Amino acid sequence: MADALKQLTEAGVAIWLDDLSRDRLVTGTLSEMIRDSHVVGVTTNPTIFQKAISGSDSYDGQIHDLAIRGISVGESLRALTAWDVREACDTFRAAYDASNGVDGRVSIEVSPALANQTEQTVAEARSLWWLVDRPNLFIKIPATKAGIPAIEQVLAEGISVNVTLIFSLERYGEVIDAFMSGLERARSAGYDLATLGSVASFFISRVDSEVDARLDKIGSNDAKKLRGKAAIANARLAFKLYEEKFDSDRWRALEAAGAKRQRPLWASTSTKDPSYEDTMYVVELVAAGTVNTMPEATIRAVADHGVITGDTIRPHYTEAEQVMSDLAAVGIDYDDVVQVLEDEGVEKFDASWNELIESTEAELKRLAGDK
Repeated sequence: MADALKQLTEAGVAIWLDDLSRDRLVTGTLSEMIRDSHVVGVTTNPTIFQKAISGSDSYDGQIHDLAIRGISVGESLRALTAWDVREACDTFRAAYDASNGVDGRVSIEVSPALANQTEQTVAEARSLWWLVDRPNLFIKIPATKAGIPAIEQVLAEGISVNVTLIFSLERYGEVIDAFMSGLERARSAGYDLATLGSVASFFISRVDSEVDARLDKIGSNDAKKLRGKAAIANARLAFKLYEEKFDSDRWRALEAAGAKRQRPLWASTSTKDPSYEDTMYVVELVAAGTVNTMPEATIRAVADHGVITGDTIRPHYTEAEQVMSDLAAVGIDYDDVVQVLEDEGVEKFDASWNELIESTEAELKRLAGDK
């Protein structure tokens, strides 16, 4: 039986796990996925940590110590998540070294409450970089209007970045420009560009969820035929933009100075519509030099029945452009779709962050007197 995950890796796609918890670290299941499932990185977000901390007693000892020291809930939360991310960074250190700093990366996100505040985002990025203190760390910063200058500034200070919550092609272009500007400033400041890394996380399934709902509301036969096509088309055109942007004298000058490309990362790759093939956002987005971060269930699905057929992005640029044109023809407002998704993405992560604060506060109170 073909090893689809190995084939995906051989096709140049880095497999990252979209999940992290203390349980994965202490039981060794994360190490098992590195060994058995070709996993070479991890992404996290507030929702992942909310589920991890509220659903396990593995954090009780640390929470008890934080409680009896009187540490605030916000600082306690950072201590808890930084511990997990630091341990994960150490777990992936071999992958980081073997790939010359390209893979083996672990992400931690700035507070979603800061998504529209540039200066505060930069300050928290600095703090998290210092707190985790590992070279294979990525600081996740959302690609909001306020996030773009923060991304440039953080990179300019020698901090590696995972740019998250990208939905639109226009915003993705701004992200790439901020990446290159940050590296140019870092080079001028004397940083070694070879040590800086970055990915640009383009969200996939949420695009189909939003567009499909609008197509269902339109209800015409032409609209129904376009269900489940928007997300993959959008991602393929993002990769086309990536190729164009990195085929420039500006990038070649940075590359000559030791810089590594900011790879496109496909995020939100589990299908939300049960009628869709559960591996579609993996097998239809294969191209060398990309990252696909998947929840464990999607990784298992690809291993079980995924069919890898080589590059499924570059040969389909014309088809992707036609899909976007057809969507506009039936009345889908692309600019509105991506703005709604960006706003909702920030709101959802902010809600998860607030839930995490509340549950952590309750645990601090509960464990304050425990020995």
